[in-house]
This record gives sequence, structure tokens and C-alpha cells, in this order.
Amino acid sequence: VSPQLQRWGFRRLHGVDGSAAMLERVCQAGRYSELRRCELGREPLPAPTGRYDAVLAVGAMGEGQVPCSAVPELLRVAKAGGFLCLTTRSNAPNRRYRAELEALLDGLEQQGACQKVLAQEVERWERAISEEESTQVTGYISGVVYLYRKCPVPPLEED
Repeated sequence: VSPQLQRWGFRRLHGVDGSAAMLERVCQAGRYSELRRCELGREPLPAPTGRYDAVLAVGAMGEGQVPCSAVPELLRVAKAGGFLCLTTRSNAPNRRYRAELEALLDGLEQQGACQKVLAQEVERWERAISEEESTQVTGYISGVVYLYRKCPVPPLEED
């Protein structure tokens, strides 16, 4: 487990990826207690409802990667009161995806499924690999971090 995650109290990490090659690479790092193959947005996560204190999708949410439709499934496996952390790029090629993601998150919040804790822009999110990718002339792509807390299941109303 990474030292930063340990400082925050996280001890056991489970991971998923749609690529067997990526899972093999991650497995060699030895940071995860459990790794499973799963194509987010195309199949259910291999975990029961309400299992995790925190669910993270960092560097995966973007145009041509994990579809926005995966968000309810990510939220499903978080415990009530647990956290969902997502990141996406803010550059022009990802603008439509970001708008779709934010609309979905707003809808989930309006339904009472989760509550926004943070939505923070990060100017130098990652290095651009081409000039077209760069948000400005910095050579970096900006991004945004979203942190939501899963709302507890409301009690059943008695008649």
C-alpha cells in the first residue's frame, strides 16, 4: 500500500482493470490485496454492494476510456457514508465527456444517492503527449478531481 494511503488509514487495496497485461504489471508492484479483471461500464464490478470505504477511478474516466455509465456501479460498491473519488481531464478533447460526467453526478446527487464534497480543478494534472492535448502552452493537461460521499440508505416508510 502506498505510504500516503496508509497515513489516511487505508490498508487493503483491491483493484480492477479491463486489461490482463495491466493487471499483471500492477500485480508485480505488490500494492494490492486483490486484483480482478473487469471492464468498467460493460460489466458489474466483482464486489458486493456496500463493501468499500472508498472507491477511486483515477486516470480512467475519460473519452474513449471508462464510460460515464460506470459511475452508478462504482457508487454501488461503496459503503453508505463511504467515498467515491473520480478524476478526468479538462482539455478540449475531453470537454463533452466531462460535461456528461458532471451531469450524471449532479443527477445522482439530486436523487439523494451521494453528496458532493469537492470538485477541484488541477492546472497541471498530467503531462501532454502532444501540443494539441495541452490545455495551454504549459505542456500539461489540466484536470478535475471529484469527491462524493455516498448517502446512507433512507429508512423504509411505515404505513
